[in-house]
Amino acid sequence: MSGDSIDWIKLASAWISVAEYRCLAERLGEARDIARQSVSTLEGAGLDGAKARALADPDPAAIERSLAWLAAGSRTLLPFTDDRYPVLLGDIPDPPLVLYVHGDPACLDLPALAVVGSRNPTDGGSRNAREFAFHLAAGGFCIVSGMAQGIDSAAHRGALEAGAATVAVLGHGIDRVYPADNRALAREIAAGGALISEFPLGTPPSRHHFPRRNRIISGMSLGTIVVEAAQRSGSLITARLAGEQGREVFALPGSIHNPLARGCHRLIRQGAKLVETTDDIVTEIGPLAGQLMTSIGHGNCSDGGDGSDRQPEDEDTGSELDDYLSHDPVTIDELIARSGLTIDQVSSMLLILELKGKVERLAGGRYALLG
Repeated sequence: MSGDSIDWIKLASAWISVAEYRCLAERLGEARDIARQSVSTLEGAGLDGAKARALADPDPAAIERSLAWLAAGSRTLLPFTDDRYPVLLGDIPDPPLVLYVHGDPACLDLPALAVVGSRNPTDGGSRNAREFAFHLAAGGFCIVSGMAQGIDSAAHRGALEAGAATVAVLGHGIDRVYPADNRALAREIAAGGALISEFPLGTPPSRHHFPRRNRIISGMSLGTIVVEAAQRSGSLITARLAGEQGREVFALPGSIHNPLARGCHRLIRQGAKLVETTDDIVTEIGPLAGQLMTSIGHGNCSDGGDGSDRQPEDEDTGSELDDYLSHDPVTIDELIARSGLTIDQVSSMLLILELKGKVERLAGGRYALLG
């Protein structure tokens, strides 16, 4: 893998786009062939001169740092040609050529919802983000956010408290943590989900990077939920990108006296769906999640990350719970205790069964068979 990794690291460090890669591949071959060409050959194939020079003459020290980082364990370089690359992300107009992944890349297969919002939220906003993320994660969704202070961090923590997967998309090199106060949170996310970035190692955080980061947050998610955002907010950029990518946009309303509610109210006026409970989101997004899982087969964060344990499309995923479900309501905790499965496995199976119309989610987080 090291030879392939070197080639993709060179391509990513030269900021070759997916569109440029495809054009080069038509003329020169695969990544290994492209990464070994001269400047003149690359320019002759249509590549910009600056990128051609960066690709033909990369920084050896930067490559060594990247290879050393990859060798540390639980770390993956995921090119867009890899089967584990997120399906939805590959469908956006400008997907990242590669993703640096710290954690389990299998988490990128789960149906995802983005939760974003203010870096300086009210206590109520933080609580809403945490509670929405908790219940959505417990229901089988992977929570995606940007690990910024405020709403992002609250959303990640809510998912972790549910014992479920969460993905943090970074606006800098994956070998850095920003803000520094989130070092402990970053470790928890890597252990219970994944940190991902398209930026080469060593890239510092910059306000110019965050719009690029935001397109990944929205692009790999079925929908984006905005919790508290001012009129001029990076969260509104994420929401706009989600709309442009054909994804759902949700917004939590707030007090007319709260300036952090104005961005959400603006989104609602522009057509975002007003949500008051997680049921509002699941009702809207459920069919899309079902279509996604059917198209790729369902994976989970414990399948080893190579996709080898993905379920075939016609498998009745969720059947492991058949002996433990009945018409009498039962909680997730009771299903975990009876089945011996993890919360992530039970939550994902319940989501699939709910989408198939086989179970019903009741008040208090209980589930019962339908029919």
